[in-house]
Amino acid sequence: MQFEFAIKQNMATHFQYGEKEIEHLKKVDKRLAAVIDQVGMIERTVNPDLFSALVHSIIGQQISTKAHQTVWERMLKELGEITPSVIDSLPLEKLQKFGITFKKADYMKSVARKITADEFDIDSLHSMPDEEVCAKLSELNGIGIWTAEMLMLFSMQRPNVLSYGDLAILRGLRMVYRHRIIDKVKFNRYWKRYTPYASVASLYLWAVAGGAVEGMKDYAPKKKKIMNKEKVVRKQDTIPV
Repeated sequence: MQFEFAIKQNMATHFQYGEKEIEHLKKVDKRLAAVIDQVGMIERTVNPDLFSALVHSIIGQQISTKAHQTVWERMLKELGEITPSVIDSLPLEKLQKFGITFKKADYMKSVARKITADEFDIDSLHSMPDEEVCAKLSELNGIGIWTAEMLMLFSMQRPNVLSYGDLAILRGLRMVYRHRIIDKVKFNRYWKRYTPYASVASLYLWAVAGGAVEGMKDYAPKKKKIMNKEKVVRKQDTIPV
């Protein structure tokens, strides 16, 4: 995810938060408080339409933010609107031409088909607690915890979402708290600290990961470069015969 990444859907608005959430987070965490003071209020676009938001999240699975945005805008321009009936009517090959994989196209078609056939009530998610939303969405092909969490945050505006499966969130945590690695124990500690407003903390961690705070760096261990063996001159090869 990227700071201020716009979904650009007709029904789009911004994630709603204010002084209550800000004051709580600043009170429980001094380092995050400093980030909040530097960054200020964040206007993060959300899409209240559950199905189009779900399609948007499927597109974003394991690709860059730039590629994600390009594919999404291409679909909106061509289709006009993203609805279950529209997606269900398209052949897989047509969906793939927007720049998505066969699997992702199949996931979208599968969800659209179940909704149009009244086999999956997507609007019922609104009445479920977070854990149940994740469990219900995970029953669908291609929908995992990360996708469910993104839907809860950027469509349903659930207040307490912090995703362990989001690499930018983990990067933001490393940068703010100067950790080399964020394991599940550390992650849960921060989630509990941010509760009940972890979603707002997520916005600031994404901002940090995207470079919003000058001077902050990622403390993750550097990956060792794998050298091409054919280009390595071994010591014994340099010894004259």
